[in-house]
Amino acid sequence: MTDTHQAINPEDDKIQYAGFLVRLGAVLLDTLFLIAFTVPLTYLIYGQLISSGPGMVLGGWDLVINWLLPALIFILFWHWKGATPGKMIIPMKVVDLKTGLPPSMKVSVIRYFSYFASMIPFFLGFAWIAFDRRKQGWHDKLAGTVVIRLKKHQE
Repeated sequence: MTDTHQAINPEDDKIQYAGFLVRLGAVLLDTLFLIAFTVPLTYLIYGQLISSGPGMVLGGWDLVINWLLPALIFILFWHWKGATPGKMIIPMKVVDLKTGLPPSMKVSVIRYFSYFASMIPFFLGFAWIAFDRRKQGWHDKLAGTVVIRLKKHQE
């Protein structure tokens, strides 16, 4: 498979790394998109049961819709587009630190599951973005990615 994406040199001094607040904005947009898709779908399958309260797994479809589907969406968007819809709107891009290209499938999977490492100690791995030189969260460091801001002509 040939990659049609143009490589971005993440070490270039002109690169603007995406900071904490702008990345938080993208995550909030992505969350709204996911909710707009998963809640009606879950309601269609489970009806009034979805109001049973937090922490209750309703069944197999609940796991697929609310856990597996979001994971697949994030991983595939990072790999194919270099960004989730929220990052595309802002505009930002997730790139491999070594190549400057969108992350490989393997790196995208590592990045997704590394989110849990960033969450576990009171979300400190996400807060790290605000203080890091390259604005990397722990999930970025573990996966070898950076998130950069794009100018309109780079999209």
